[in-house]
Amino acid sequence: MNVAAFSGFLRKMALLLSIAAASQTLVYPQSSATPERFQLLNGLRVLVLTRPGDQEVLLKLRINSGAAFDLSAKAGSMALLGDLLFPDPATREYFTEEMQGRLNVTTDYDSITITMQGQAKQFEKMAEILRTALVTTQLTPENVARARDGRVKIIKDTGISPTILADRAIASRLFGDFPYGRPYTGTVESLERIERGDLMIARERFLNPNNATLVVIGGVERPRVNRALRQLLGGWRKSERVVPATFQQPAVPDARILIMNAPADQSAEVRLAVRGFARNDPDAQAASLLALVALKRWETLLPDLARNPVFVRHDAFALPGWFVLGASVDNLLAAKTLSIAQEVVKSLNTQPVTEAELEAARSQAIAALNKHIGTKDGAAEAWLDVDTYSVKTAHEQLEALSRVSASDLKRAANRLFWEVALASAVIGNSEVLKPQLERYGKIELFGELPASSNVKTDPKSAKPLTSPKPE
Repeated sequence: MNVAAFSGFLRKMALLLSIAAASQTLVYPQSSATPERFQLLNGLRVLVLTRPGDQEVLLKLRINSGAAFDLSAKAGSMALLGDLLFPDPATREYFTEEMQGRLNVTTDYDSITITMQGQAKQFEKMAEILRTALVTTQLTPENVARARDGRVKIIKDTGISPTILADRAIASRLFGDFPYGRPYTGTVESLERIERGDLMIARERFLNPNNATLVVIGGVERPRVNRALRQLLGGWRKSERVVPATFQQPAVPDARILIMNAPADQSAEVRLAVRGFARNDPDAQAASLLALVALKRWETLLPDLARNPVFVRHDAFALPGWFVLGASVDNLLAAKTLSIAQEVVKSLNTQPVTEAELEAARSQAIAALNKHIGTKDGAAEAWLDVDTYSVKTAHEQLEALSRVSASDLKRAANRLFWEVALASAVIGNSEVLKPQLERYGKIELFGELPASSNVKTDPKSAKPLTSPKPE
């Protein structure tokens, strides 16, 4: 056997060992055991995994409607509704101090997820607290004002980092008015527009049992869970109609390089993105592997990236998401970073993924998935994803990863990058960035007014009263 053949043999053996390790990890109860399923009369889907001897219990409820349903100009509405499910700080303190557990609510584009962890002997009490939040949500004027002011204060106090600003800029560039183009947490301006009536309508439309799934993992048996949930959540009123996640597709993104001025330091945030796949797309897993390959190629072509924060991600949602490359670099390196990112994206079509690249990406993806589903939270989220996105189970996803081929990656790359519009944005010192980036194509300098502008200005500040759309 020659050296090349022997090296190929070793790579294949390493892949088989990684897949075998993945299968062994799946033996861990919460990741591989099949939960018991049942459904309440009101449509609430329930998954239960009993772990005898476990003194704790985890409840994770997912409402399958998220910030994608925020009204235009009122981003953050669903996140604010999530905050108002448990408006009394004493409720959270009860979980942390009395139960030695936790209570939190997270909102993203696709869902609102409530996580409750506490002592198994207090399961009925936890279910009762959940019932109060869902059935008798306290949307009083005082609670709404307090929650809105609290979220606004957090945004103002923490400020907006260049990293967050760049992520928002590229999302807006790529999606425009489409829901994924606005921050699901909201902004100061959008939160201040949200009224109590908006939240009451959202609660009525989306916070319903036939639009939700509950996972229970821990030291409680199925009959006990069944009895408590039928008694406490059986009266949660179902909706006559679940609102589907269907929106008008976004327009083709502007091909110009967006430059936003942020001269606070010597760093720049670079972003390049294309629209991606939905979670249940057959090529979604291949796109995730392509992201790992792209990151390695980008770092190889530009070694300076190894000393800076850098990422490549394929973020998939209920509707097609995005494939995005991002890095924090010196202002003087921004143009080169963006140019090489464009080369990397092009190479995924013109230079097929090698067997070595595929095996490295696959091994990394399998390890990450195994780590995620090896916890109660990760296992619960994987089961919820099956209902939310109609995707495969975690075990099936691992098996599918082991079968992804180079031709699968080629097909996904063609779908993602062949003759599609790229969106790009750079946040940094515009005086330094503009002459660099003009060599690579047309640019748009955010906030720059045309020379012959007739925009009215404030006489005290000489600033425009409105933000004109750049040419």
